[in-house]
Order: sequence, then C-alpha cells, then structure tokens
Amino acid sequence: MKKNIFKAHLALLGANVIYGANYIIAKGIMPQKIGPSAFVFIRLFFGAILFWILKASIKEKVAKKDLYRLALCGLLGAAANQLLFFNGLNLTSPIDASIIITFIPVMVLIYSAILLKEKITSNKIFGIVIGGIGAILLIWYGKNSEGTSSMLGNVLVFLNAAAYGLYLVIVKPLLIKYNSITIISWVFLFGFIFMFPFGISDLLATNFSAFDLNTYLVIGYVIVFTTFFAYLFNIYALNYVSPSVNSSYVYLQPAVSFIMVSIYAYVLLKDQYAQDINLIKILSCAMVIIGVYLISRAPKKLA
Repeated sequence: MKKNIFKAHLALLGANVIYGANYIIAKGIMPQKIGPSAFVFIRLFFGAILFWILKASIKEKVAKKDLYRLALCGLLGAAANQLLFFNGLNLTSPIDASIIITFIPVMVLIYSAILLKEKITSNKIFGIVIGGIGAILLIWYGKNSEGTSSMLGNVLVFLNAAAYGLYLVIVKPLLIKYNSITIISWVFLFGFIFMFPFGISDLLATNFSAFDLNTYLVIGYVIVFTTFFAYLFNIYALNYVSPSVNSSYVYLQPAVSFIMVSIYAYVLLKDQYAQDINLIKILSCAMVIIGVYLISRAPKKLA
C-alpha cells in the first residue's frame, strides 16, 4: 500500500509539473494561431480517442445510475474546466492563471464540507480567508495592471478552479467501484459532447494552413502531456489519496510557471511577459499558498 501511495505522489508531481509548463506553452499560440475553444475541441476529441483506445483492454460495464454522475464529472472536469481555463488563459497572464488555480484546494474543502459533511476547523476557516483575499487581490489587480493580466481572464480561471474542485470531490466515490481508465474515458466522452456546441464554430473558423511546426508541437504537447498523461496521473492518484491531497499539489504550478515566464522574459527576451512578475503577484501567491497550507494542515492531537 505504501508503494502505491508513493507512486500516487509521483504521479501528482508529474501531473502538476506538466500543468505548470502548460500555462506558457499553450498561451504561446493563442489566439494568433488557434482560438481557445477550438483548442479545447481538439484537446477533448483526441483525448477521448486515446482514453477509449486504452479502455479497449478493460472489460467493465458501468451501471446506468452511475452514468449520470459520470456525465456531471464530464461537464465539470472536462468541458467546463477546459473551456474556462483556456479562454481565461487566452485573456490573462500565465502567472495570474497559475496563482489563481492554487485556490482549488480551498474549493475542495468547501465542497467536502457541504457534500461529505467534513468538519471545518478554525485553521481551515482562517486558511480560506487568507487564500480568498490573495485570489481576490490578484483578480482585482488584473483589471488595470500592466503586462498580460486581465480581470475577465482571471475570473474565468477562478471559475475553472471552482469547477475542477467540485469534480475532484464527486468523482472520488466512482473510483471505489470502477477502474480509473473506465472513469476517465467516460469523463472525456461526456466532456466532448458538452463542449461540442461551444467549440465547433471556433474550430471551423481556424486557419489550419497558417500552422507551423511550433503550432503542431504545442498542440501535441497539450494533447499528449497536459491531457492524456496529466489526467491519467491525477485519476490514478485519486485511487490512493484524498481529493484534498490531490488538489494540494497545485502549489507546484505557480513555481513552474514563474520559472517558465522568467525564462521567456529575461532569457529569450519576450517583452510581453517582462511585467508579469511583480510584488503584488508574489504577495498574492504567498497568501494563497499560506491559506492552502493552513487548510491542509492536520489538526494537533490532544495529549
């Protein structure tokens, strides 16, 4: 069991390093080469194909009553999650998006308290307040800051965090009954169905003749790593750790994003990112991380 838990933590580490790099990589071709909704269409389409190919070797039927929960997981964990994230990232800076996404553990705590009746301690309440102030500060700051920040983009990323946090809570009971590959295959199929009306027009308007090698490499990274491997790693880890532990690994994403943006701004001299790292963003990041630390900290046992 300890070996499986160790593998789960390695999977979460890998998934969140992939996500952290994705902020700057995916934004590099939006919207110049492809619109965010078209990008999500391609991501979910090929992701669903890859997962169903993987599922072909697993002979497992899903009960009809569980299809409703899987449909909700597809709506929250695939369609809404990815549409909100990519449209938000398209408008705002990679740094802002990576900081706001660390609010996921706060959302998981709130949903767990409401749906699973988990007790909220004073430490957790304080953590929610501190983390919430940090996230709100960053969203408000995006309204008139320099660089590539955007208030609307930050709000969309925050809604993405809310949707994904709820997904982590409601998908957990299914993992007791079914193989994780079965679950993620259905999640992507339903996600693609829900996303189709929002992404098809953007896809048809895409000028594929303007794609160059870099465009295809970025799309390939998003499909293979950010979609297939990252989702696979996350759903595997949920078999052995709680949703709150899973979500706490998002702490890594701002660090990876800060490093990637710094490389782009100061090494590769991409001027559009030069003003994306400043004191307000560092303070916001610190407040969110402190808040999440307080939320995830185990209560002291009485002597």
